[in-house]
Amino acid sequence: MNIRFHSVDSVKAFSFVHSECIWTSRHLERSVSLCMPKHTLTGNIKRHRAFPSKVLGNRRDVLVYLPPGYRRFSTKDYPVLYLHDGQNVFDAATAFAGVEWGVDETAERLIQKKLIEPLIIVAVANTGEERIHEYAPTRGVIDARAKRKKRSRGLAGLYGHFLMNELKPFIDRKYRTKREAGFTGLGGSSLGGLATLAIGILYPQAFSRLIVMSPSIWWDDFAIYRLVDSIEQKPPLRIWLDTGTAEPGWEQGRELRNRLIEKDWKLLDDLHYLEVKGADHSEAAWARRVEPALRFLFPPRL
Repeated sequence: MNIRFHSVDSVKAFSFVHSECIWTSRHLERSVSLCMPKHTLTGNIKRHRAFPSKVLGNRRDVLVYLPPGYRRFSTKDYPVLYLHDGQNVFDAATAFAGVEWGVDETAERLIQKKLIEPLIIVAVANTGEERIHEYAPTRGVIDARAKRKKRSRGLAGLYGHFLMNELKPFIDRKYRTKREAGFTGLGGSSLGGLATLAIGILYPQAFSRLIVMSPSIWWDDFAIYRLVDSIEQKPPLRIWLDTGTAEPGWEQGRELRNRLIEKDWKLLDDLHYLEVKGADHSEAAWARRVEPALRFLFPPRL
């Protein structure tokens, strides 16, 4: 089961029903599903099971969405968007709490209506307990309230290396992609949003279109502020940044926006910032922002 930690102190009991399944938990660390939700994959989606990484020393599933009209023997190439927490991207059967982002359904609809450019979307699964290490850009304390302070290994840079030098070359060989950074996007939410911005800044030669949803700006005493402040020359990144006003510390998104503007990003040009009134820190909230994010980063070609 994919368990996603939205906060380190969430220990309240909860239960909910999804697809005729009852899920219960007393702690986010221990969840029980009495049955599995139904699969909700839409469109032409390919699965690559247990994709290996030498640099990280592990494996993960990768799902690849191919747009309507994709033909194996055609000469047409497509831009590519890589998304973290791949379990949550396409399928309710694997998503946290059975709530998916619905990126496949949204992309199908927008492409058919010619509201976005046809693109390939790669959902890269997290690795469970290793998630916090792979998505954290620095060796921050995982739980400041714990008696024994455990630190993340801060492997986001290495995870970016995996994406850039192991997964991307495979996708480029297997599918008809536009390989240049200008046509390659990266996205995620929460700690995945933090990783997206950090990797984009570290590896602009590989990724240029970023979806940064509800990033964990608080991580390691606001390490992302320091990374943005360290930029000497603005990289060619087009950034979607958002937050919900029901999220703890949501005002930090404004500060991050301001620091990006100080580094010469231009609002409504190569930076779009959105505050969603009443939106919380959840898969359902992020699912509702998939459409505007795709429309900003992958507008239809004229």
